[in-house]
Amino acid sequence: MKFLYEHHIVDIIRRFPVAGVEADSLLAGLRPLQPRLYSLASSQALVGNEAHLTVARVRYELHGTARGGVATTQIADRLEMGSTIPVYVQENPHFRLPADDVPIIMVGPGTGVAPFRAFLQEREARAAAGRSWLFFGERNFRSDFLYQVEWQEWLDEGVLSRLDVAFSRDASSKTYVQHRMREQSRNLFAWLEEGAHFYVCGDGKAMARDVHEALIGIVEHEGGRSREAAEDYIRNLAAEHRYQRDVY
Repeated sequence: MKFLYEHHIVDIIRRFPVAGVEADSLLAGLRPLQPRLYSLASSQALVGNEAHLTVARVRYELHGTARGGVATTQIADRLEMGSTIPVYVQENPHFRLPADDVPIIMVGPGTGVAPFRAFLQEREARAAAGRSWLFFGERNFRSDFLYQVEWQEWLDEGVLSRLDVAFSRDASSKTYVQHRMREQSRNLFAWLEEGAHFYVCGDGKAMARDVHEALIGIVEHEGGRSREAAEDYIRNLAAEHRYQRDVY
């Protein structure tokens, strides 16, 4: 498995060349590319007949050659203005806004912030009264603060109630969204006790796990509960659809 993870099909062909294989035969033996799923970063209620995406270009080096992500390279390097690409919509009925007056807490590092931009656009269009709190994280403030101006405008307008950010490479010690959550543990737990819905979007391998662990710790500490009771609290949030995740 590790070998396959570190070697693309072209690397395997170069390493183990086989004579006499036609290109059509080779392609017929490959499975189709899996679809790339992106969360919508816009609300139709505000932008009308548009659909916005938040896409980070994937570029890296492997075995001495430059590589790029399949979909991100297509979008960033090959498509021209006005081009069309095939898409399809995959609904997520378990990741959506509550009633307009219900507070929401959103944790979206990097491109994981996309659906929360859509959430706030929707709440702006609906003039929703519910409080909203965003935790955003990235590497550097100057180059990676996605939608910075929009968050600041929403803060000024009251659409966004609170904003906590973490830029992991701007200081000697790395700070992530889960650290900001712990710093605000008392207020965060108070929001949960007042009925807030908690959302997480982004990397499921590390970030979502770390945020989940931080959330349990916050409930345990601020609620004066045992570890087991804190875990039950989080499970109940999920059962009530107040803890929702869109991770990948």
